[in-house]
Amino acid sequence: MCGRFTLTADLEQLEERFSFHASPLSLTPRYNIAPSQAVLSIIRDEAGTRGGLLRWGLIPSWAKDADIGNRMINARAETVAEKPSFRRALQKRRCLIVADGFYEWRQEGKKKTPIFITLPSQAPFAFAGLWETWRPPDGEAIHSCTIITTTPNSLMESIHNRMPVILTRGAETVWLDRTITEPEKLLPLLVPYPATEMAAYAVASLVNSPKNDSPACIVPVQ
Repeated sequence: MCGRFTLTADLEQLEERFSFHASPLSLTPRYNIAPSQAVLSIIRDEAGTRGGLLRWGLIPSWAKDADIGNRMINARAETVAEKPSFRRALQKRRCLIVADGFYEWRQEGKKKTPIFITLPSQAPFAFAGLWETWRPPDGEAIHSCTIITTTPNSLMESIHNRMPVILTRGAETVWLDRTITEPEKLLPLLVPYPATEMAAYAVASLVNSPKNDSPACIVPVQ
């Protein structure tokens, strides 16, 4: 699964990298993004390619209440085209969820060690995401999202049995293409990112609590 990640790059860098319009968005560096929090997502619609904030934890449009989103922070690539919660979003509501690193916890006996995974360059990248709009009986609509996960690559398999789908630049373009709705064209994109293009190292247990959100979260430890 993917339950925590980082986004520390500045907005100007992100606009240049992903070619999206961000105004009037503002961002602060985040070192420990957790479920239910707002995450930077990129969608493409009639207005072009736009960046905005979505609540992490997808709430299907048919949900009776918002609590279901707490259980839907991830969607499995193997079943995303079949599950009622995700299959329509796969066809119509795909997004990029922007990050520059993520955490996973490696089980070592009774101990869990937090591991920070990033690109060697620490450049920003995009998770494959889906989004939905849920309208409560009263109150404002909630726009939410989920991160798709897949089987681990050779780097990740010693850390966890799942990993988030990191899209290549070419796959990002296809993923945002609103004219593509066929699962058979989309599912081949949901594969493990090359292990040779990733790096991982242990970090302090500080990251275990989402209350801690500072550069200390990504400092390597022995």
